[in-house]
Amino acid sequence: NPFELDQPAERSGHRAVVDGHCMYVWGGYKNSQTTGFIDLYLPRNEIWMYNMETERWKKQMAGGNLHAAMSGSCGVCVDGVLYLFGGHHARGNTNRVFRLPLRTPLLCWEEMKHLKGLAPSCKDKLGCWVHKNRLVFFGGYGYMAQGAHRGTFEYDETSFMGDNPGRGWNNHIHILDLEMSTWSQPVTKGNAPSPRAAYACAKVGNRGYVFGGRYRDYRLNDLHYIDMDSWEWSVPQQGPVGRSWHSLTPVSPDHMFLFGGFTTYRETLSDAWLYCVSKNKWQQYKHNHSQSPMLWHTACSGPDGEVFVFGGCANNLLSHQRAAHSKELLVFTVQPKSLVWFCMEAALQHRELLAASWDCLP
Repeated sequence: NPFELDQPAERSGHRAVVDGHCMYVWGGYKNSQTTGFIDLYLPRNEIWMYNMETERWKKQMAGGNLHAAMSGSCGVCVDGVLYLFGGHHARGNTNRVFRLPLRTPLLCWEEMKHLKGLAPSCKDKLGCWVHKNRLVFFGGYGYMAQGAHRGTFEYDETSFMGDNPGRGWNNHIHILDLEMSTWSQPVTKGNAPSPRAAYACAKVGNRGYVFGGRYRDYRLNDLHYIDMDSWEWSVPQQGPVGRSWHSLTPVSPDHMFLFGGFTTYRETLSDAWLYCVSKNKWQQYKHNHSQSPMLWHTACSGPDGEVFVFGGCANNLLSHQRAAHSKELLVFTVQPKSLVWFCMEAALQHRELLAASWDCLP
């Protein structure tokens, strides 16, 4: 179809992961074409691939048995496979797990059906990181857990409407061991963070970091980490202004990059911060995107020290205005680029002159 878009539609609540020099985007929702306030989930079989080297988008269609289009799912990439957990679809929350191998010519979703152990509750707006071939999930918002889960669940009093079962926040940790296909919960030490959803997380070394998120009417600014060798929670530190629907991205073995989000006072943020792990210090990061406040976006670090922020919403999602979903790609150059990158860039800029000699390049 010659009229097909060569870039993905605007969206919020989607997932993005990186494999090599490609970023893969799935899911989320946008406004329907009609006026009014109808939300439309993006098609479940569409995967958008962004090549960070050529700066081009490409759409791929995925087969398989992914059951629903969703927002607020949790996604990570391990060895070229996208793992997708949870989310919210037209009929509520889910706790199903799917995998999508990305390095195959034809993409095909597979449900991970025969997992052993006690699965997490059905929920969305949670986070996940990878440690030693295990996926570690924390928190989220959804239905009360069935069975004896370690941790706390608190109902959201405003969620009981009609026949709907109530939903709430939790601070459960669940581990999915990919080799053993088994769910488990670690016995943790120290004070766990309060239940929360729409927080941001990042893994640096053997630590899983959790910053902010929403709990009841508050959007928090506490930074916690859990040591994944001892499963002990740290004493929390205070960070920049409290927020939910923000992103936290590891950009070096000692730094994380915080961008955007939504405050307790319902303001959408465009501020950026670098957190230095070894110095336990936040520093505001000056950038050119201060006119692009964003919430419920995705942020991925590329191989050349950049952070790619895609999509999200530029205004208050909870207000009575039409949501301003974005299809913008914001690039933050957080680390200096390599000398090889500058040489490639120069060679491309002068390609008419240099094309004849390209065969000599290593």
